[in-house]
Amino acid sequence: MRKIRIFEHISLDGVIEHEDGYAYGAWTAPFRSPAGLALVLEAHGTGFDLLLGRRTYDLWAGYWPKAGKSPMADTLNAATKYVATHRPDSLGWGPAKDLGADIVAGVRGLKAKDGPDLILWGSSTLTSVLLGSGLVDEVVLCVYPVLLGHGKRMLADTVTARELALVSTKATSTGVLINTYRHVGSLRAAG
Repeated sequence: MRKIRIFEHISLDGVIEHEDGYAYGAWTAPFRSPAGLALVLEAHGTGFDLLLGRRTYDLWAGYWPKAGKSPMADTLNAATKYVATHRPDSLGWGPAKDLGADIVAGVRGLKAKDGPDLILWGSSTLTSVLLGSGLVDEVVLCVYPVLLGHGKRMLADTVTARELALVSTKATSTGVLINTYRHVGSLRAAG
């Protein structure tokens, strides 16, 4: 059975990195470092496939195939991309496959098969769906030492409360914390 890991760049106040004309676009760039990249690559593990929403797929398809050779570009370009899309015929950055009309069923089917772990980067809509369906095994948050106040949030307001258990935390010299959490399940009531 494959594991599903969600990766997200996030501010201390819960804003995620996104490109859609955001006033503080590329806010993570000043904090990036070779050591931080090494920690992210380590958290990816060896060999993985990608789960992507259509907008993230399109953004990445415009960048990663042209990024040149690097450990990050090489692994992302080689990974099979499973995409939540209504336009499967237009998936040019491959190898790529659509998740089908029922995304949850498509991901359940992928998870049940043997193969490399499945990594979800970005794609906040898909993140909310998978967490809400109990399909996520781990959440890896790259937490940046900034407060942005407003912006795109990691989860939709419709996601039910979830409990996570800290597995590990590592810090970079620029103050980024890479926290790995295991998904426990629904939040237990106090008392």
